[in-house]
Amino acid sequence: MSVASKRIVIVTGIPGVGKTTVLNKAADIARQEYTVEIVNYGSVMFDAAVNSGFVENRDQMRLLPPEKQREIQKNAAEIIAKKAAQGKLLIVDTHMLIATPEGYLAGLPEWVITTLKPDVIVLVEAEPEFIFSRRSKDETRTRDQDSTIEINTHQNLCRAAATAISVLTGATVKIVKNKEGMVDETAEELAVVLKGVN
Repeated sequence: MSVASKRIVIVTGIPGVGKTTVLNKAADIARQEYTVEIVNYGSVMFDAAVNSGFVENRDQMRLLPPEKQREIQKNAAEIIAKKAAQGKLLIVDTHMLIATPEGYLAGLPEWVITTLKPDVIVLVEAEPEFIFSRRSKDETRTRDQDSTIEINTHQNLCRAAATAISVLTGATVKIVKNKEGMVDETAEELAVVLKGVN
């Protein structure tokens, strides 16, 4: 199957937005009609980083020097692009921007996005207060406790990055709002986007 037959939807959202929950529910809806596979970009990167001896846990990833992160990003993009060429609808679960001590690092820089060539970029967003609350209650992760202002800034920067990707690749950009207590409705909205690509 040729690279031109790839069908890729990238679904992004900042930590605590509920992206993975929404995505899994949307994929379950989509699977009732066609084959869908979810690939977590961070997991592909993490496996590569562990195999290289760079990290021991996922929260250490954002602390790696940017040049190491870039190397791992590129390798992960190549692995995912090969998987997408198998013909099924591939959903890439990832982050648009990663907060590092040096500033925001593009999760989908030019060398990644031109390798993947997505059809659609989906931004899962939520109210900053909702994200702040979710992060505060999550004891399974070690995360910085950003203020609601910083969370809002992060989401706005993700929109700008998605627009830049659209310019580079021709992908469309869709924003879905994950309102508190309405995850099923958000998943339905995302499932409609997936069906449009399939």
